[in-house]
Amino acid sequence: MSKPVRISFGPVPGPDVVVRKAAEERQLQLTKPAGALGRLEQLANWVAACQGVCPPKQFERARVVVFAGDHGVAQHGVSAYPSEVTAQMVANFLHGGAAVNVLARLADATVRVEDIAVAGDTAAEISRHKVRRSSGSIDREDALTEAEVQAALTAGAAIADEEIDSGADLLIAGDMGIGNTTPATVLIAALTDTEPVVAVGRGTGVDDAGWMRKTAAIRDAMWRARPVIKDPVALLRTASGADFAAMAGFLARAAARRTPVVLDGVVVTAAALVADQLAPGARAWWISGHRSSEPSHTIALQRLDLQPLVDMSMRLGEGSGAVAALPLLRAAVATLAEMATFAEAGVSTADATEPAGA
Repeated sequence: MSKPVRISFGPVPGPDVVVRKAAEERQLQLTKPAGALGRLEQLANWVAACQGVCPPKQFERARVVVFAGDHGVAQHGVSAYPSEVTAQMVANFLHGGAAVNVLARLADATVRVEDIAVAGDTAAEISRHKVRRSSGSIDREDALTEAEVQAALTAGAAIADEEIDSGADLLIAGDMGIGNTTPATVLIAALTDTEPVVAVGRGTGVDDAGWMRKTAAIRDAMWRARPVIKDPVALLRTASGADFAAMAGFLARAAARRTPVVLDGVVVTAAALVADQLAPGARAWWISGHRSSEPSHTIALQRLDLQPLVDMSMRLGEGSGAVAALPLLRAAVATLAEMATFAEAGVSTADATEPAGA
């Protein structure tokens, strides 16, 4: 059999620096002291640069894609919940009953769920991109074969293409998979050269014995990942899962297609670390929605040089933290696009004795 052809993403140019400068200059003309809206101004300037237009347009089709997959390592006591919950929660997403569904309705976003590697059967309409049933137990075996990691990367890129081609102007990646904070921590700790004991969190709420089992599994998986640490595709194959590879492909393709993304918690951000290696420069197209209570999430955000919009001690996944932050991003766009300038409002500037334009 021939070797699978590796999907290629390549370096990604950043958002438009000329438009960003125009946004910065417009901020100085709005009826407020310079910098008075703090990070809202920086966010608005980033959106304008991503869209290539100033003032920026409000997001009309924000889309959440939840990547679902099970993990063999969950069978070894690293999670407080059984693997059956993954398929059950996927059904809950489809019926609109999960936290991300509720938050998305409030934030004027829509939710799509994709079964990438759920252990059980799921609805036909969400399993078109399914790669396998569960991923390997990464503390003792590879997560995927070479063909499977390529299929997962291709699936993620195809999902991004589908969303962007259908009009999505903002993407949010979410996750669902019992045990998935274990491979997430492996990826982050391996790529940042962090000791497992520093990076390991409680995930779904494991007790002390579960935390020790989880730490041991992460240590063993990191040992297995060490020889391939400089090859992002091999790292995904060895120490992640099909859902992680699909998320990495999704994030890399979104950046390549100049579409902004709000990152969620530790699982999505772990995939983002790899995606930024697959498509160098991709991180410029992402913002961090929130900071998870998982310690490895802060480590990953520092490596990506991203500052989260909110810090609410959330650790649910699903895209919930990113969606909770979406109204802040919308507020940033609205202020830059809709506020009056000093001249329009007839308001005096700091260095003028008469109203601007008088």
